Amino acid sequence: MRLSVNIDHVATLRNARGGAHPCPVAMARLCLDAGADGITFHLREDRRHIRDADVRRLHAELRTRLTFEMAATPEMVAIAEGLPGLAACCFVPEKREELTTEGGLDVRRAGPFLAEAIARMAAHGTEVSLFVEPDAVQIEAAARLGAQAVELHTGRYADAAPEARPALAARLAEAARVAAGLGLAVHAGHGLSFETIGPVAAIPEISEVSIGHFLVGAALAEGFPGAVARMRGLIRAARGG
Repeated sequence: MRLSVNIDHVATLRNARGGAHPCPVAMARLCLDAGADGITFHLREDRRHIRDADVRRLHAELRTRLTFEMAATPEMVAIAEGLPGLAACCFVPEKREELTTEGGLDVRRAGPFLAEAIARMAAHGTEVSLFVEPDAVQIEAAARLGAQAVELHTGRYADAAPEARPALAARLAEAARVAAGLGLAVHAGHGLSFETIGPVAAIPEISEVSIGHFLVGAALAEGFPGAVARMRGLIRAARGG
């Protein structure tokens, strides 16, 4: 299972004071040195954390699997098309007033540009994922539109009381089986922590998890190398090795 670290909130901290510190690219390197398998970033339309210059530097300076999270808009697709060799992208819902992504993309009700965006990024040689709820209808819609992967929204599971999590983890496992049965790669992310990663990492169909905000917070206490290495170890243990 790949661990992709989302470095958006390193940029949030930098932007709180302006200037260049802390540097998202430098922190991404620390994550990779500690065992992360890739880096995820979300260039939002309002540029509240990651900025265009960050995207250019991440692409130019890092030799790793980069995942570009974006809204399905002409602007974002054009920016992604300007990144030769971009490994992966994930289309996510986006609202200006939200603090963070609040749920999965409603693929069935997405506008006609989503299909065009998927086709253009696939033609660019980039693996295309859609961020969706663990719901068979949404997963089937993603497959029909030509996505190569889905990222299952784990926020409801991660935020639930401990006694409610087993049922929500079972729902994630069933969704992963549906997606794999349709030939889709299966990823997962949102809100995962040291406490909640185990049952998700144990789902055999899930090949990648994306974790950001929690690891940035954990890094304040133990540094990125320690936080990433600890998460990597928990994933390994959940996978049986």
